[in-house]
Amino acid sequence: MNERLLQFIWQFQYFNHAFLTTADEQALQIIKPGTLNHNQGPDFIEARIKIDDKIWVGNVELHVQSSQWHQHQHSTDKNYENVILHVVWQNDEAIQNAFGETIPVLELQSLVPKITLQRFEQLMRTNDFIPCSFTLPVLNELSWIAWKERLLIERLEERSQLIAIWLQQANQHWEEVFWRCLARGFGMKVNADIFEQVAQSLPVNLLARHKNQIHQLEALLLGQAGLLSSSFDDDYAIMLKKEYNFLLKKYDLKTLNKQPDFLRMRPHNFPTIRLAQLAMLVKQSSHLFSKIKTAAQPNEIFKWFDISANDFWNYHYTLHEQTPYDQKSLGRSFIRHIIINVVVPMFFAYGHLRGEHAWKEKAVNWLMQLSPEQNLITKQWKAHGIENKAAFDSQALIQLKNNYCNKKRCLECAVGTKLLKE
Repeated sequence: MNERLLQFIWQFQYFNHAFLTTADEQALQIIKPGTLNHNQGPDFIEARIKIDDKIWVGNVELHVQSSQWHQHQHSTDKNYENVILHVVWQNDEAIQNAFGETIPVLELQSLVPKITLQRFEQLMRTNDFIPCSFTLPVLNELSWIAWKERLLIERLEERSQLIAIWLQQANQHWEEVFWRCLARGFGMKVNADIFEQVAQSLPVNLLARHKNQIHQLEALLLGQAGLLSSSFDDDYAIMLKKEYNFLLKKYDLKTLNKQPDFLRMRPHNFPTIRLAQLAMLVKQSSHLFSKIKTAAQPNEIFKWFDISANDFWNYHYTLHEQTPYDQKSLGRSFIRHIIINVVVPMFFAYGHLRGEHAWKEKAVNWLMQLSPEQNLITKQWKAHGIENKAAFDSQALIQLKNNYCNKKRCLECAVGTKLLKE
Protein backbone atom coordinates (compact mmCIF):
# COMPACT_ATOMS: atom_id res chain seq x y z
CA MET A 1 0.00 0.00 0.00
CA ASN A 2 1.17 3.54 -0.71
CA GLU A 3 -0.39 6.90 0.07
CA ARG A 4 -1.32 7.67 -3.54
CA LEU A 5 -3.37 4.47 -3.78
CA LEU A 6 -4.92 5.25 -0.41
CA GLN A 7 -5.93 8.70 -1.70
CA PHE A 8 -7.45 7.05 -4.77
CA ILE A 9 -9.45 4.59 -2.65
CA TRP A 10 -10.76 7.37 -0.43
CA GLN A 11 -11.47 9.84 -3.27
CA PHE A 12 -13.65 7.34 -5.14
CA GLN A 13 -14.85 5.55 -2.01
CA TYR A 14 -13.74 2.09 -3.21
CA PHE A 15 -14.32 0.27 0.09
CA ASN A 16 -17.12 -1.41 1.97
CA HIS A 17 -19.38 1.19 3.59
CA ALA A 18 -21.61 -1.24 5.46
CA PHE A 19 -21.58 -0.74 9.23
CA LEU A 20 -18.65 1.67 9.24
CA THR A 21 -17.13 2.49 12.61
CA THR A 22 -14.18 4.49 13.85
CA ALA A 23 -11.30 2.79 15.65
CA ASP A 24 -13.05 3.42 18.99
CA GLU A 25 -16.24 1.79 17.62
CA GLN A 26 -18.34 4.87 17.03
CA ALA A 27 -20.82 4.65 14.13
CA LEU A 28 -19.47 6.47 11.07
CA GLN A 29 -21.20 7.72 7.94
CA ILE A 30 -19.35 9.38 5.02
CA ILE A 31 -21.63 12.11 3.71
CA LYS A 32 -18.99 13.82 1.56
CA PRO A 33 -15.37 12.58 1.31
CA GLY A 34 -14.07 16.06 0.49
CA THR A 35 -12.05 17.49 -2.36
CA LEU A 36 -8.51 16.35 -3.08
CA ASN A 37 -6.17 19.12 -1.94
CA HIS A 38 -3.25 19.88 -4.27
CA ASN A 39 -1.87 22.58 -1.97
CA GLN A 40 -0.28 22.54 1.47
CA GLY A 41 -2.31 20.95 4.23
CA PRO A 42 -4.60 17.91 4.67
CA ASP A 43 -5.21 15.52 1.77
CA PHE A 44 -8.94 16.30 1.45
CA ILE A 45 -10.75 19.50 2.36
CA GLU A 46 -14.39 20.40 2.97
CA ALA A 47 -15.42 16.89 3.94
CA ARG A 48 -18.66 16.07 5.75
CA ILE A 49 -19.10 13.04 8.01
CA LYS A 50 -21.43 11.83 10.74
CA ILE A 51 -20.10 10.20 13.91
CA ASP A 52 -22.86 8.68 16.02
CA ASP A 53 -25.49 11.45 15.92
CA LYS A 54 -23.17 14.40 15.34
CA ILE A 55 -22.26 15.87 11.93
CA TRP A 56 -18.72 17.13 11.42
CA VAL A 57 -17.46 19.41 8.64
CA GLY A 58 -13.75 19.82 8.02
CA ASN A 59 -10.70 18.13 6.53
CA VAL A 60 -9.52 14.52 6.17
CA GLU A 61 -5.89 13.39 6.38
CA LEU A 62 -4.63 10.05 5.02
CA HIS A 63 -1.65 7.93 6.02
CA VAL A 64 -0.58 4.35 5.42
CA GLN A 65 0.03 4.08 9.17
CA SER A 66 -1.54 6.33 11.77
CA SER A 67 1.85 6.87 13.46
CA GLN A 68 2.93 8.87 10.40
CA TRP A 69 0.84 11.73 11.79
CA HIS A 70 3.55 12.35 14.38
CA GLN A 71 6.39 11.53 11.99
CA HIS A 72 5.15 14.30 9.68
CA GLN A 73 4.75 16.67 12.68
CA HIS A 74 1.11 17.44 11.97
CA SER A 75 0.34 17.99 15.66
CA THR A 76 2.24 21.29 15.61
CA ASP A 77 1.04 22.39 12.16
CA LYS A 78 -1.92 24.81 12.16
CA ASN A 79 -2.96 23.55 8.73
CA TYR A 80 -4.12 20.32 10.40
CA GLU A 81 -6.15 21.81 13.25
CA ASN A 82 -9.45 21.22 11.45
CA VAL A 83 -8.92 17.52 10.63
CA ILE A 84 -12.14 15.69 11.51
CA LEU A 85 -11.08 12.20 10.40
CA HIS A 86 -7.78 10.36 10.07
CA VAL A 87 -8.08 7.68 7.35
CA VAL A 88 -5.33 5.06 7.55
CA TRP A 89 -4.50 1.67 6.13
CA GLN A 90 -3.19 0.42 9.46
CA ASN A 91 -4.07 1.95 12.80
CA ASP A 92 -0.90 1.42 14.82
CA GLU A 93 -1.08 4.43 17.15
CA ALA A 94 -3.72 6.77 18.58
CA ILE A 95 -3.02 10.37 17.61
CA GLN A 96 -4.08 13.78 18.86
CA ASN A 97 -4.42 17.21 17.30
CA ALA A 98 -2.81 20.46 18.46
CA PHE A 99 -5.51 20.85 21.13
CA GLY A 100 -4.76 17.49 22.69
CA GLU A 101 -7.98 15.97 21.33
CA THR A 102 -8.01 12.42 19.97
CA ILE A 103 -8.81 12.44 16.25
CA PRO A 104 -11.33 9.81 15.02
CA VAL A 105 -9.63 7.13 12.92
CA LEU A 106 -10.98 4.96 10.10
CA GLU A 107 -8.86 1.90 9.27
CA LEU A 108 -9.38 0.67 5.69
CA GLN A 109 -7.28 -2.47 5.29
CA SER A 110 -10.17 -4.83 6.09
CA LEU A 111 -12.65 -2.88 3.95
CA VAL A 112 -10.95 -2.79 0.54
CA PRO A 113 -11.56 -5.67 -1.92
CA LYS A 114 -8.43 -7.79 -2.40
CA ILE A 115 -8.94 -7.79 -6.16
CA THR A 116 -8.37 -4.01 -6.20
CA LEU A 117 -5.00 -4.39 -4.50
CA GLN A 118 -4.01 -7.33 -6.70
CA ARG A 119 -4.81 -5.46 -9.88
CA PHE A 120 -2.96 -2.37 -8.73
CA GLU A 121 0.12 -4.42 -7.86
CA GLN A 122 -0.06 -6.15 -11.23
CA LEU A 123 -0.16 -2.77 -13.00
CA MET A 124 2.81 -1.49 -11.02
CA ARG A 125 4.99 -4.58 -11.47
CA THR A 126 4.37 -5.50 -15.10
CA ASN A 127 6.99 -4.73 -17.73
CA ASP A 128 4.45 -4.91 -20.56
CA PHE A 129 4.57 -2.12 -23.15
CA ILE A 130 1.04 -1.22 -22.00
CA PRO A 131 0.62 -2.17 -18.31
CA CYS A 132 -3.12 -2.88 -18.61
CA SER A 133 -2.90 -4.73 -21.94
CA PHE A 134 -4.26 -7.90 -20.33
CA THR A 135 -7.67 -6.22 -19.90
CA LEU A 136 -8.01 -3.87 -22.88
CA PRO A 137 -10.11 -2.25 -24.18
CA VAL A 138 -11.85 -1.91 -20.73
CA LEU A 139 -13.65 1.34 -21.66
CA ASN A 140 -16.62 1.50 -24.00
CA GLU A 141 -16.40 3.46 -27.25
CA LEU A 142 -17.84 6.71 -25.88
CA SER A 143 -15.55 6.60 -22.84
CA TRP A 144 -12.52 6.10 -25.09
CA ILE A 145 -13.51 9.11 -27.21
CA ALA A 146 -13.88 11.29 -24.11
CA TRP A 147 -10.57 10.08 -22.64
CA LYS A 148 -8.73 10.61 -25.95
CA GLU A 149 -10.10 14.14 -26.22
CA ARG A 150 -8.86 14.93 -22.73
CA LEU A 151 -5.44 13.42 -23.53
CA LEU A 152 -5.19 15.40 -26.77
CA ILE A 153 -6.04 18.72 -25.11
CA GLU A 154 -3.53 17.94 -22.37
CA ARG A 155 -0.85 17.30 -25.01
CA LEU A 156 -1.64 20.52 -26.87
CA GLU A 157 -1.69 22.54 -23.65
CA GLU A 158 1.73 21.17 -22.69
CA ARG A 159 3.10 22.28 -26.05
CA SER A 160 1.44 25.66 -25.59
CA GLN A 161 3.40 26.12 -22.38
CA LEU A 162 6.66 25.53 -24.26
CA ILE A 163 5.61 27.88 -27.06
CA ALA A 164 4.73 30.52 -24.45
CA ILE A 165 8.30 30.33 -23.12
CA TRP A 166 9.75 30.68 -26.63
CA LEU A 167 7.39 33.57 -27.33
CA GLN A 168 8.66 35.42 -24.29
CA GLN A 169 12.27 34.79 -25.33
CA ALA A 170 11.46 36.05 -28.85
CA ASN A 171 9.75 39.25 -27.64
CA GLN A 172 6.31 38.03 -28.77
CA HIS A 173 7.54 37.41 -32.35
CA TRP A 174 5.27 34.61 -33.62
CA GLU A 175 7.20 34.13 -36.86
CA GLU A 176 10.39 33.53 -34.86
CA VAL A 177 8.66 31.00 -32.65
CA PHE A 178 7.18 29.22 -35.67
CA TRP A 179 10.65 29.03 -37.22
CA ARG A 180 11.96 27.36 -34.09
CA CYS A 181 9.04 24.91 -34.00
CA LEU A 182 9.45 24.18 -37.70
CA ALA A 183 13.15 23.41 -37.34
CA ARG A 184 12.42 21.16 -34.40
CA GLY A 185 9.83 19.33 -36.50
CA PHE A 186 12.32 18.82 -39.34
CA GLY A 187 14.75 17.31 -36.83
CA MET A 188 12.10 14.75 -35.87
CA LYS A 189 12.50 12.95 -32.56
CA VAL A 190 16.19 12.07 -32.90
CA ASN A 191 17.55 15.51 -33.84
CA ALA A 192 14.77 17.80 -32.61
CA ASP A 193 16.87 19.45 -29.89
CA ILE A 194 19.88 20.27 -32.04
CA PHE A 195 17.70 21.50 -34.94
CA GLU A 196 15.95 23.78 -32.46
CA GLN A 197 19.32 25.11 -31.30
CA VAL A 198 20.33 25.74 -34.91
CA ALA A 199 17.11 27.72 -35.50
CA GLN A 200 17.63 29.67 -32.31
CA SER A 201 21.14 30.64 -33.45
CA LEU A 202 19.81 31.84 -36.83
CA PRO A 203 16.92 34.30 -36.37
CA VAL A 204 14.44 34.71 -39.23
CA ASN A 205 15.58 38.27 -39.93
CA LEU A 206 19.13 37.01 -40.49
CA LEU A 207 17.99 34.25 -42.83
CA ALA A 208 15.80 36.73 -44.73
CA ARG A 209 18.94 38.57 -45.88
CA HIS A 210 20.07 35.43 -47.71
CA LYS A 211 16.76 33.94 -48.87
CA ASN A 212 17.65 34.47 -52.54
CA GLN A 213 20.90 32.51 -52.23
CA ILE A 214 20.14 28.85 -51.51
CA HIS A 215 23.79 27.94 -51.04
CA GLN A 216 24.14 30.59 -48.33
CA LEU A 217 21.05 29.31 -46.52
CA GLU A 218 22.42 25.77 -46.70
CA ALA A 219 25.81 26.97 -45.49
CA LEU A 220 24.24 28.66 -42.46
CA LEU A 221 22.05 25.72 -41.47
CA LEU A 222 24.58 22.96 -42.15
CA GLY A 223 27.41 24.99 -40.65
CA GLN A 224 25.56 25.78 -37.43
CA ALA A 225 24.69 22.09 -37.15
CA GLY A 226 28.41 21.27 -37.22
CA LEU A 227 28.19 19.45 -40.55
CA LEU A 228 30.78 21.62 -42.36
CA SER A 229 33.63 21.12 -39.93
CA SER A 230 35.41 18.26 -41.75
CA SER A 231 37.45 18.22 -44.98
CA PHE A 232 35.69 17.73 -48.33
CA ASP A 233 36.62 16.66 -51.85
CA ASP A 234 33.42 17.81 -53.56
CA ASP A 235 33.52 21.36 -54.96
CA TYR A 236 30.00 22.19 -53.75
CA ALA A 237 30.79 21.07 -50.20
CA ILE A 238 34.03 23.08 -50.26
CA MET A 239 32.09 26.14 -51.42
CA LEU A 240 29.51 25.70 -48.62
CA LYS A 241 32.26 25.50 -46.03
CA LYS A 242 33.91 28.64 -47.42
CA GLU A 243 30.58 30.51 -47.36
CA TYR A 244 29.88 29.39 -43.81
CA ASN A 245 33.29 30.47 -42.49
CA PHE A 246 32.69 33.91 -44.01
CA LEU A 247 29.16 34.22 -42.55
CA LEU A 248 30.31 32.83 -39.21
CA LYS A 249 32.70 35.75 -38.80
CA LYS A 250 30.37 38.31 -40.37
CA TYR A 251 27.55 37.62 -37.90
CA ASP A 252 29.75 36.48 -35.02
CA LEU A 253 27.66 33.31 -34.76
CA LYS A 254 27.88 31.07 -31.73
CA THR A 255 28.72 27.53 -32.84
CA LEU A 256 27.09 24.46 -31.28
CA ASN A 257 29.01 21.76 -29.49
CA LYS A 258 26.98 18.85 -30.81
CA GLN A 259 26.30 17.40 -34.25
CA PRO A 260 23.06 15.75 -35.42
CA ASP A 261 22.76 11.98 -35.28
CA PHE A 262 22.80 9.80 -38.44
CA LEU A 263 22.65 6.41 -36.72
CA ARG A 264 19.72 4.07 -37.34
CA MET A 265 18.07 6.57 -39.68
CA ARG A 266 16.76 6.11 -43.19
CA PRO A 267 18.80 8.14 -45.70
CA HIS A 268 15.83 10.36 -46.55
CA ASN A 269 15.75 11.40 -42.89
CA PHE A 270 19.48 12.20 -42.68
CA PRO A 271 19.96 15.61 -41.03
CA THR A 272 21.85 16.83 -44.13
CA ILE A 273 18.74 16.18 -46.29
CA ARG A 274 16.29 17.67 -43.80
CA LEU A 275 18.41 20.82 -43.37
CA ALA A 276 18.76 21.20 -47.15
CA GLN A 277 14.98 20.89 -47.50
CA LEU A 278 14.49 23.38 -44.68
CA ALA A 279 16.80 25.80 -46.47
CA MET A 280 14.70 25.51 -49.64
CA LEU A 281 11.51 26.09 -47.67
CA VAL A 282 13.03 29.29 -46.24
CA LYS A 283 14.02 30.38 -49.73
CA GLN A 284 10.57 29.83 -51.20
CA SER A 285 8.50 31.31 -48.39
CA SER A 286 8.03 34.60 -46.59
CA HIS A 287 6.19 35.28 -43.32
CA LEU A 288 5.33 31.59 -43.29
CA PHE A 289 3.25 31.52 -40.10
CA SER A 290 1.10 34.42 -41.32
CA LYS A 291 0.54 32.54 -44.57
CA ILE A 292 -0.26 29.26 -42.85
CA LYS A 293 -2.84 30.96 -40.64
CA THR A 294 -4.86 31.73 -43.78
CA ALA A 295 -5.21 28.04 -44.65
CA ALA A 296 -8.75 26.76 -44.27
CA GLN A 297 -7.86 23.09 -44.74
CA PRO A 298 -4.74 20.91 -44.26
CA ASN A 299 -4.55 20.27 -48.03
CA GLU A 300 -3.36 23.85 -48.55
CA ILE A 301 -0.34 23.16 -46.35
CA PHE A 302 0.50 20.08 -48.41
CA LYS A 303 0.66 22.29 -51.52
CA TRP A 304 2.82 24.97 -49.89
CA PHE A 305 5.27 22.42 -48.50
CA ASP A 306 5.62 20.54 -51.78
CA ILE A 307 9.31 21.45 -52.19
CA SER A 308 12.55 19.66 -53.07
CA ALA A 309 16.09 20.24 -51.87
CA ASN A 310 18.67 21.94 -54.12
CA ASP A 311 19.75 19.82 -57.13
CA PHE A 312 23.06 18.86 -55.49
CA TRP A 313 21.12 16.76 -52.98
CA ASN A 314 19.38 14.75 -55.69
CA TYR A 315 22.76 13.01 -56.07
CA HIS A 316 23.82 13.05 -52.42
CA TYR A 317 22.63 12.04 -48.97
CA THR A 318 25.70 13.51 -47.29
CA LEU A 319 28.42 15.97 -48.29
CA HIS A 320 31.00 13.24 -48.75
CA GLU A 321 29.62 10.68 -51.20
CA GLN A 322 27.76 10.86 -54.50
CA THR A 323 24.80 8.52 -55.01
CA PRO A 324 22.43 7.69 -57.91
CA TYR A 325 19.75 10.27 -58.70
CA ASP A 326 16.92 10.43 -56.17
CA GLN A 327 14.85 13.60 -55.85
CA LYS A 328 14.86 14.83 -52.26
CA SER A 329 11.33 16.18 -52.00
CA LEU A 330 9.21 16.41 -48.87
CA GLY A 331 6.83 13.46 -49.09
CA ARG A 332 3.22 13.61 -47.96
CA SER A 333 4.02 11.53 -44.89
CA PHE A 334 6.65 14.01 -43.71
CA ILE A 335 4.45 17.03 -44.48
CA ARG A 336 1.67 15.38 -42.46
CA HIS A 337 4.19 14.98 -39.61
CA ILE A 338 4.93 18.73 -39.80
CA ILE A 339 1.23 19.65 -39.81
CA ILE A 340 0.50 17.41 -36.83
CA ASN A 341 3.54 18.30 -34.74
CA VAL A 342 4.20 21.92 -35.75
CA VAL A 343 1.26 23.64 -37.43
CA VAL A 344 -1.52 22.25 -35.21
CA PRO A 345 0.29 22.96 -31.90
CA MET A 346 1.04 26.49 -33.15
CA PHE A 347 -2.64 27.06 -33.99
CA PHE A 348 -3.68 25.76 -30.56
CA ALA A 349 -1.07 27.85 -28.73
CA TYR A 350 -2.01 30.94 -30.75
CA GLY A 351 -5.63 30.56 -29.65
CA HIS A 352 -4.75 29.49 -26.11
CA LEU A 353 -2.40 32.40 -25.42
CA ARG A 354 -4.59 35.00 -27.11
CA GLY A 355 -7.87 33.75 -25.69
CA GLU A 356 -9.27 33.03 -29.17
CA HIS A 357 -11.09 29.69 -28.96
CA ALA A 358 -11.65 29.38 -32.72
CA TRP A 359 -7.95 28.63 -33.28
CA LYS A 360 -8.08 25.82 -30.74
CA GLU A 361 -11.12 24.33 -32.43
CA LYS A 362 -9.36 24.59 -35.79
CA ALA A 363 -6.37 22.69 -34.40
CA VAL A 364 -8.52 19.82 -33.12
CA ASN A 365 -10.61 19.71 -36.30
CA TRP A 366 -7.50 19.40 -38.45
CA LEU A 367 -6.31 16.45 -36.37
CA MET A 368 -9.66 14.78 -36.94
CA GLN A 369 -9.20 15.21 -40.73
CA LEU A 370 -5.59 14.03 -40.98
CA SER A 371 -4.70 10.34 -41.26
CA PRO A 372 -3.08 8.87 -38.13
CA GLU A 373 0.58 8.43 -37.34
CA GLN A 374 1.85 4.87 -37.65
CA ASN A 375 4.59 4.03 -35.17
CA LEU A 376 5.47 1.51 -32.48
CA ILE A 377 3.16 3.14 -29.95
CA THR A 378 0.07 3.38 -32.14
CA LYS A 379 0.59 -0.13 -33.52
CA GLN A 380 0.66 -1.56 -29.99
CA TRP A 381 -2.59 0.18 -29.06
CA LYS A 382 -4.24 -0.97 -32.29
CA ALA A 383 -3.11 -4.55 -31.64
CA HIS A 384 -5.10 -4.41 -28.40
CA GLY A 385 -8.28 -3.18 -30.05
CA ILE A 386 -7.91 0.59 -29.56
CA GLU A 387 -8.95 2.61 -32.62
CA ASN A 388 -6.42 4.74 -34.47
CA LYS A 389 -8.42 6.24 -37.33
CA ALA A 390 -7.11 9.82 -37.38
CA ALA A 391 -4.29 12.01 -36.05
CA PHE A 392 -6.72 12.90 -33.25
CA ASP A 393 -6.41 9.28 -32.06
CA SER A 394 -2.68 8.82 -32.63
CA GLN A 395 -1.74 12.01 -30.78
CA ALA A 396 -3.93 11.03 -27.83
CA LEU A 397 -2.51 7.49 -27.71
CA ILE A 398 1.07 8.78 -27.84
CA GLN A 399 0.25 11.08 -24.90
CA LEU A 400 -1.32 8.18 -23.01
CA LYS A 401 1.71 5.95 -23.50
CA ASN A 402 4.38 8.57 -22.75
CA ASN A 403 2.72 10.48 -19.90
CA TYR A 404 0.69 7.76 -18.19
CA CYS A 405 1.78 4.21 -19.06
CA ASN A 406 5.52 4.92 -18.95
CA LYS A 407 5.17 6.75 -15.64
CA LYS A 408 2.72 4.21 -14.18
CA ARG A 409 0.12 6.92 -13.57
CA CYS A 410 -2.64 4.30 -13.65
CA LEU A 411 -4.52 5.99 -10.81
CA GLU A 412 -4.90 9.12 -12.97
CA CYS A 413 -5.85 7.23 -16.12
CA ALA A 414 -9.47 6.58 -17.16
CA VAL A 415 -8.52 3.02 -18.12
CA GLY A 416 -6.68 2.30 -14.87
CA THR A 417 -9.41 3.76 -12.65
CA LYS A 418 -12.09 1.80 -14.50
CA LEU A 419 -10.09 -1.41 -14.11
CA LEU A 420 -9.55 -0.89 -10.38
CA LYS A 421 -13.17 0.13 -9.83
CA GLU A 422 -14.46 -3.07 -11.40
